[in-house]
Amino acid sequence: MMQYLQDLSHKMPYWVWNIAIVLFSILIGILIKSILVPIVKHQSQKQEATYSFIKSIIKHFNKILTVFIPILIFSALLPLMQLTASTRLILSKTTEILITLCFSIVIIRILRVSEDYLYHRFDMSKENNLRERKIRTQMVFIRKLLITLIVIITIAIILLNFESMRKIGAGLLTGVGIGGIIIGFAAQKSLGNLLAGFQIAFTQPIRMDDVLVVEGEWGKVEEINLTYVVVNIWDKRRLVLPINYFIEKPFQNWTRTTAEILGTVFIYTDFTIPIENLRQQLTELLKQNRLWDGKVNVLQVTDLREQTMEIRCLMSCRNSGQAFDLRCYIREEMINYIKTNFPEALTKTRISFNSINDKGV
Repeated sequence: MMQYLQDLSHKMPYWVWNIAIVLFSILIGILIKSILVPIVKHQSQKQEATYSFIKSIIKHFNKILTVFIPILIFSALLPLMQLTASTRLILSKTTEILITLCFSIVIIRILRVSEDYLYHRFDMSKENNLRERKIRTQMVFIRKLLITLIVIITIAIILLNFESMRKIGAGLLTGVGIGGIIIGFAAQKSLGNLLAGFQIAFTQPIRMDDVLVVEGEWGKVEEINLTYVVVNIWDKRRLVLPINYFIEKPFQNWTRTTAEILGTVFIYTDFTIPIENLRQQLTELLKQNRLWDGKVNVLQVTDLREQTMEIRCLMSCRNSGQAFDLRCYIREEMINYIKTNFPEALTKTRISFNSINDKGV
């Protein structure tokens, strides 16, 4: 076959032959993709599940295959092209660089496909998702670290294709001692953040979707990057913190071991209110509300002051978001109940007047 192609190349003008090889590589690449993709899509349509491994492959590999397949075919046919030695060298180096870039992108896409599978396997939409958040936290950090390593290695491989870059690298190695010290001091904080990222990924003081109170703000962990963490504040603001913040400084993690949380409502009334009636009303309100998980239902007098009595309503919920809504509901309904049934028990200020005798004393 190769001999036949070589004989055919001598019968045609060199420039026509070279253009024909380029066009042939592109057409074969398009043909292979146009055959494979419909077959794969047809197979994926048979799967009724929301997640499909085949759909994930199509999603991530559809664009890169359009470039990668023609380049591979062109690389195989490159020896058949009629070129000068310098032109062949340039094309060969360019093809090698393109194949290296495409191959690194393919590896990154494989990581993305694996991530899609793990996202499906460990779904965080269920209520008790502690295990899923643990795995996703490690998965996100490892994926970003691997992509960074792939990019660095790809750049190194490309630079090694050039003789001048090798000489520069050899020259840099002679000064690596002093340069290493300088870089070490300059990148001290960055390296500290990177090491803190490793610690967080595996010891997990925080995880993806954890509910935190940090810097006086309530929010959920939205991103854990190599050097910083993004917290999605309840009012849609984003709080960006260096990752070593969560190693060095205290913060509240409301979902460290479970998403369950206790909600509290404080009510201030007069001393005359019947506590048992309030306790029964709280129980009825909680039973009527789907946000209550049915575990904790407590009403207690927690403090007495000069003019008021502090009553604490304690209730349990499945997560902090539901706890906030339930607290608001109980607060509103308990106040309405007191206003309707015991209006005289609302907080009041007492003033006592002593009688005045005939002498004005």
